[in-house]
Amino acid sequence: MQSAALGAEPTPPSTKVRQGYWWYEAPPPPKAQANEAENPPLVKPVIPPMAELARWTPPKIRKLIEAQRDYAATMLTVDAVSDFWRLQDFARRKARAFAGITQIAMLTHPELNAKSANPMVGDARAALGAQKEAVRRDYLRSQARQYALVMFSRESCGYCRVQWPILQRFQEDYGWQVIRQDLDAHPEFGSRFGVEVTPTTMVIRRDSAQRMVIASGVEAYPNLSQMAYQAVRLLNGDIRPEQFMTGAGEEGGFFDALANGPVAQSSLAPDGQRSSITIGGDER
Repeated sequence: MQSAALGAEPTPPSTKVRQGYWWYEAPPPPKAQANEAENPPLVKPVIPPMAELARWTPPKIRKLIEAQRDYAATMLTVDAVSDFWRLQDFARRKARAFAGITQIAMLTHPELNAKSANPMVGDARAALGAQKEAVRRDYLRSQARQYALVMFSRESCGYCRVQWPILQRFQEDYGWQVIRQDLDAHPEFGSRFGVEVTPTTMVIRRDSAQRMVIASGVEAYPNLSQMAYQAVRLLNGDIRPEQFMTGAGEEGGFFDALANGPVAQSSLAPDGQRSSITIGGDER
């Protein structure tokens, strides 16, 4: 008995995966259901009469077109493909009708049309540009005693040598003080003003903590003067942040985001008050 027991082969450990509450395994889906999910049955879309289709919304029409496209690409019959292109033709004509009515709406309500504030004729565009430049020039010159431009640079920065003459031209045109700060000589200015890239050009308000970056890197003169104009108007409270892209003379017009009232919750404030924005450590 003992020798037989000693000579007996040990029972191999069970290779069966344990099942139960702690080792739950979802049952596999039936093969029929799996095949249907991978290869859904092909169903011919029902195309309603055009009079009924005209009442459908664009998302519903798009779904029908996609279903007919897939059906036609699978069947590859003349009738199926023709039905697909009939639907496409309906969508094209509907889009063209929308575009035609849009033109009438723009003529009826010119305040909704960009042409009312942005003429396409060359002479008119030149006259409008000169008018905007005059408004911007007069405004910036009137702020020369209140603001200054600071350019942060380094001796090793080649781009800084390109940007500095542009700032000097700004000084000549608008009478502003223009300052160049060398971060190699004054490294503390980098952390104090949050400057990481040179050249960085900043509008600062005299005797105030208000400031705003208007250029990081080299900026062309027209863009620099435009950004300075927008920044000063924002710091003065003449515009809100939502109107930062509203150019000179465009207030209340097509390109004024707030011309017809608030466009976001941040634009809303109690009567007689304005919501605030923090710029350069000061709240506007």
